[in-house]
Amino acid sequence: MALSGQNTKSDYIEWNKLQTTILKLERDKDWKFALLISIGIYTGLRISDILVLKWKDIAEKEFIEITEKKTKKFRRIRINQNLKEIFDRMLPHNNNDLESLIFLNRFSTSAISVQFINRKLKILAIDYKLTNQPNNIKSHSLRKSFGRRVFENNDNSEKALILLSEMFNHTSIKTTKVYLGIREKEMFEVYENL
Repeated sequence: MALSGQNTKSDYIEWNKLQTTILKLERDKDWKFALLISIGIYTGLRISDILVLKWKDIAEKEFIEITEKKTKKFRRIRINQNLKEIFDRMLPHNNNDLESLIFLNRFSTSAISVQFINRKLKILAIDYKLTNQPNNIKSHSLRKSFGRRVFENNDNSEKALILLSEMFNHTSIKTTKVYLGIREKEMFEVYENL
């Protein structure tokens, strides 16, 4: 959350770069972060909702059921087959405690902090060359990446914007367009294509 008067902006990350990053994190045995990114990009949940998930909330489930922290609205999200496969690969690394939070801090006392996630994402953005602007990569980038993927997979259609607007609880499609940076990207492409 931004401080009053502070201007913050997070960018989305290209889907194929995120997929490669997940595989690299698995290779490097950073199971927690591979799973965090996976849940973020396959569900579109806010980081505050991801951090309260327990292993039992996903293990052998078809849906993630959660009451969103920010909106207090109940959400039921179908678990994508790709996310199931990633989760199944990560499950053996949880010490067989399905009641514990998935994203425990190193002391196993509470969830990892959003500040830690943001610092780590910036490091990953630099190390894995995810973007030219690593300072704009934050935990919210995962949610935006989900939105961009849905929009692009649906031929950049108005229908996709309507669905995303509802999923993100935005007040209008215009808000969703601004949120996803669609207009800005289109303007930049004009200059690139001269």
